[in-house]
Amino acid sequence: MKKLSVKKNIECMACLECVRACSTAFYKTFNEDLACIRIVANNGGAKPMTCIQCGKCMRSCEAGAITQNPKTGVYMINKKLCTSCGKCVEACPMKVMVMPQDGPTSKCISCGICVKACPMELLEIVEK
Repeated sequence: MKKLSVKKNIECMACLECVRACSTAFYKTFNEDLACIRIVANNGGAKPMTCIQCGKCMRSCEAGAITQNPKTGVYMINKKLCTSCGKCVEACPMKVMVMPQDGPTSKCISCGICVKACPMELLEIVEK
């Protein structure tokens, strides 16, 4: 399974470049609420919260809009089927689902845009 991961023993400096890269790539604007990665306070420092590809979003989707890619293991949203009900957002244990006001929900697809943007080289795409 392909997924975004946070490396151990590297300090996040909360520069938000990963957040900027994600929201800008998919929504053409820098908006923390439109990024599929979140930076949260953690013991006086900062920690990236990422999608763990657990599938809870898929199991909560009554419209069947979320499926798992059989090759990569990544859970993806079919935007044509998404009803924007928000049940997947509520089910996400990491709180990294994005629900814009004017469109379908989105989530991390392990594209690596945030990995390239991180100046600390804290993020990586791994096969689990």
